[in-house]
Amino acid sequence: MSPSRTAPAPPGRERTGLRRFTAPRPPEPERCELCGVGLAAGHRHLVDAEQRSLTCACVPCALLFDRPGAGSGRFRTVPDRWLTDPELRLDAAAWESLAIPVGVAFFFRNSVLDRMVALYPSPAGATEGEPDPAAWEAVFGGSPLAALLQPDVEALLVRRSEGRSDCYLLPVDAAYELVGRMRLHWQGFDGGAEARAELAGFFDRLAERATVVRREGGRP
Repeated sequence: MSPSRTAPAPPGRERTGLRRFTAPRPPEPERCELCGVGLAAGHRHLVDAEQRSLTCACVPCALLFDRPGAGSGRFRTVPDRWLTDPELRLDAAAWESLAIPVGVAFFFRNSVLDRMVALYPSPAGATEGEPDPAAWEAVFGGSPLAALLQPDVEALLVRRSEGRSDCYLLPVDAAYELVGRMRLHWQGFDGGAEARAELAGFFDRLAERATVVRREGGRP
C-alpha cells in the first residue's frame, strides 16, 4: 500500500495556516510615549531637554506640558508656530562667520547648556556645531525671529544659495525631519539632485505656511 500524500492546494489557494507566520505583519500603530494611547498622523511631540530627544505625545499630554515649568521643565511641548523674516540678509562673510560648511542649517538654544547649537545636513545625518556667540549676535541680533525663539522647542532654519538667504522660525521637530529626509535621499559629497529637490520642496512649503514678522525699530 503506497503512503498517503497530501493533495496540493489548488492554484490561487495558499495554505493560510503557514502564511500567518511567514507573511509580514502590519506595522504597529504609534502610541503616546507617556500614556500609551494610540496616535493619529500629525501628532504632537515633546522635547526631553535633558536627553535632547523627541517624544511622541497625544493631545492631552501635549497640553499638560505646554505650560511653563510643567514636569519640572524637563519636558516641553513643541509649539506649532511658523514665522519668517524676509528682511534678514546674510552675505558670504556673515555665513562664513557662523562656521557652517554647507548652504543650509538650523539653530536652536539648548537650555541645559545655555548656548546656541547649529545642526546641518550631511551624509551621516545631522552634524552639530557651536556658532561663536559674537558671530550669532552680529548675524541674527537684529532679527525679530531670534528674540522670539523659544529654547529647545523651536529652531531658526536658514538657507543661503546664489546670494539669496531665507530664514524661518519653525518647530524643532520639523527641522529634524528635514535633515532626516535629506539624509534619506543623500548621494555623493554634495547631496545630489534628489536631496536638493527635497530641500527646495520643503522651503516652498515653508514660504506658503509661514507668517511674516515685521520689524518695528529693530524689535519684534
